[in-house]
Amino acid sequence: MEHLFSAWQGIGERIKTARQILLLTDFDGTLSPIVGRPGEAALPEDTRRAVEALVSHERVGVAVVSGRALSDIRNRVGIRGVTYAGNHGIEIEGPWLKFVYPPAESLRPVIRRLHSSLSEVLAGFEGALVEDKGITLTVHYRLVREDRVDELKRICEETVSRLRSEGKIRTTEGKKVYEIRPGVLWDKEDAIVLLMSGWISSTGGNASLAIFLGDDLTDEGGFKVVNTHEGVSIYVGEPGRTTAAHYFLRSPTEVAEFLQRLIQALGAPPT
Repeated sequence: MEHLFSAWQGIGERIKTARQILLLTDFDGTLSPIVGRPGEAALPEDTRRAVEALVSHERVGVAVVSGRALSDIRNRVGIRGVTYAGNHGIEIEGPWLKFVYPPAESLRPVIRRLHSSLSEVLAGFEGALVEDKGITLTVHYRLVREDRVDELKRICEETVSRLRSEGKIRTTEGKKVYEIRPGVLWDKEDAIVLLMSGWISSTGGNASLAIFLGDDLTDEGGFKVVNTHEGVSIYVGEPGRTTAAHYFLRSPTEVAEFLQRLIQALGAPPT
């Protein structure tokens, strides 16, 4: 895995010659720094200006693909012209695509009941937050005392085990989060395939260069999809972990610099 800026000459040429650019990006840990409480996450102002400039460019489409609820990520970014994919792509809304995965929608009552159960059994863990995202749930434990994390995970497992064995839910882990999703086969990579297809249809051609940035295990499938289509896959974080991404940037600060380089490669004035 190579640092993106070390390979910039070649990537910059690909951007200049591409008929269309589709920029796909995660939010937390990618556009925005990771914070202790999910409600505190915000888009840095320089990143916001860069995304706004890219959205207004005639050759560029921008989609934010997040584990957050659709309404949350849409309000948190708040840029007109961006396509938003929430709940790991189960819900999508934007200029060229509007979509909800029906099998997941049918399991919303199960998720609602599980939110109530988890909130009750985790009430004694200071710093824990069970976030209700409508179709999915996330247990945040970044602020939980380290010596209680294993106990919290054990209680989560005990609470969800029956529903998971019945195939009604599935669980994944990320950076200090325990995620519960409907028991359906739909992930970020499926959403990215759909977004790429919709973008190609809306632009009337297939000479598009897809770029995907992400920072967590849930982004790995997206890296693989973009690699299959000869796109640019970028892991955001320190090198050293195993990832399908071909390039890396160390932080959201470097992501902001990358967006400026992208704008310049497109021949637009810097923001």
